[in-house]
Amino acid sequence: MTSKDGYSGPLDPLRDEGDEITTDLVKLMQRDLVFAMRFMGESQYRLQSHFQDFIMAELSATGVTQASHPMIHAFVERHAILLRDFVFSGVSLSHQIRVEELERLRGDTMLRVDIWDQLRSHIDMAEKQFRTQLPELPTILEAWKTPEPPKPRGRK
Repeated sequence: MTSKDGYSGPLDPLRDEGDEITTDLVKLMQRDLVFAMRFMGESQYRLQSHFQDFIMAELSATGVTQASHPMIHAFVERHAILLRDFVFSGVSLSHQIRVEELERLRGDTMLRVDIWDQLRSHIDMAEKQFRTQLPELPTILEAWKTPEPPKPRGRK
């Protein structure tokens, strides 16, 4: 049977399973879902710039400069992003709000319905993305097969 995204295969029964997993996740929201703050936009840029300047200053103190290492900028940018993400993740994890608190603060009784809809939509997208990769998977999965047993060598 062909699904709404054009996939022809034995997945129509999984449509109900997709709804089921979505409903199960929503039931677990009370315990498992937290909303965490996230810094966006200019805040990310400013902290990354700070770390780029910091890293360059620290490296310069050890003799590593743009002049001695012309490609150092890529290293500095990558590590500044890692440090920025470390800081923002740590702050985000220490300031979380549970779903019931957010519903109360916002006066939004439809929040759980909105989350159910978004979960279902993203589950559908993830499944569709996986299905688009199916034609290439047999080749990729060859490396995961059980190795052939060694052939016995002839006796002398």
